Amino acid sequence: MPPPRRAALGLLPLLLLLLLPPAPKAANKPTPCQRCRGLVDKFNQGMVDTAKKNFGGGNTAWEEKTLSKYEFSEIRLLEILEGLCESSDFECNQMLEAQEEHLEAWWLQLKNEYPDLFEWFCVKTLKVCCLPGTYGPDCLECQGGSQRPCSGNGHCSGDGSRQGDGSCRCHAGYQGPLCADCMDGYFSSLRNETHSFCTACDESCKTCSGPTNRDCSECEVGWVLEEDACVDVDECAAETPPCSAAQFCKNVNGSYTCEECDSSCVGCTGEGPGNCKECIPGYSRELGQCADVDECSLAEKACVRKNENCYNTPGSYVCVCPDGFEEAEDACVPPAEAEVTEEESPTQPPAHEDL
Repeated sequence: MPPPRRAALGLLPLLLLLLLPPAPKAANKPTPCQRCRGLVDKFNQGMVDTAKKNFGGGNTAWEEKTLSKYEFSEIRLLEILEGLCESSDFECNQMLEAQEEHLEAWWLQLKNEYPDLFEWFCVKTLKVCCLPGTYGPDCLECQGGSQRPCSGNGHCSGDGSRQGDGSCRCHAGYQGPLCADCMDGYFSSLRNETHSFCTACDESCKTCSGPTNRDCSECEVGWVLEEDACVDVDECAAETPPCSAAQFCKNVNGSYTCEECDSSCVGCTGEGPGNCKECIPGYSRELGQCADVDECSLAEKACVRKNENCYNTPGSYVCVCPDGFEEAEDACVPPAEAEVTEEESPTQPPAHEDL
């Protein structure tokens, strides 16, 4: 049996693992299609950047005649390829190294026949992408067709990639397998064989046939049907107030909020000290609102001890002895050294020395 010390040391790596912070989650890596599209986008940008260049020598006419035009030259291709990947982008450089021959073949032989590099390279050659409006391993058409997937009102799952199932994820307001139907809270403002548009109902409608509160088929919660229109319910007017005694009710469309009364109020009907039902102690109603009472200015003194100072505070007051004075039971007593100064002591005669 190993000694206890060895057993404890064996637990040390486990304890260290438990104490270490969790490893950060790896960022979502780009899909093969995204990498291919990124490479093609940079290639196309390289073509734009080199469009007005030439061989750079002194006799451009001779160079173009002898070496072929720069526009279709291998020199231009090399310049484009050199600018595709940052030196630190390992995955880009790895993909470029693996596919450089394909890009060279397209540039020198196939560019005129297949002018769309993305379609030739990513879709037909590498087979990592699909054309817009198609999805999955076989690039099938999305729901609703490749021209207007999901009726133009949603996103096709896997659109343009070799992934997904082609189903529709509808935009707000739309529903159904082709995103051609309107959700509750929306009405169909246009619908024909090719297009469907849904527009939001008035906020008072749960369902509707038009844009106003008179077009509601059913009122939303917080509204009630009156005279063929959905109108807001004033919850604050209910017999039993929905808010606490220290709050006031504020009606909003379809609902209400409870707001705190002013700090000077005992109950209130609205915001601020002018809407108090009653005033808290230390406040009194002046000019229609609860205002602080200055107890220190009243005819009857609030601070009754001798030499005491009164200081008003919101809703109350404090009694304080002046600086240097000492508190006694019924007065603020002056400092001891001041008392000695005021009372002149008799001069004592010098003591006689014994002879």
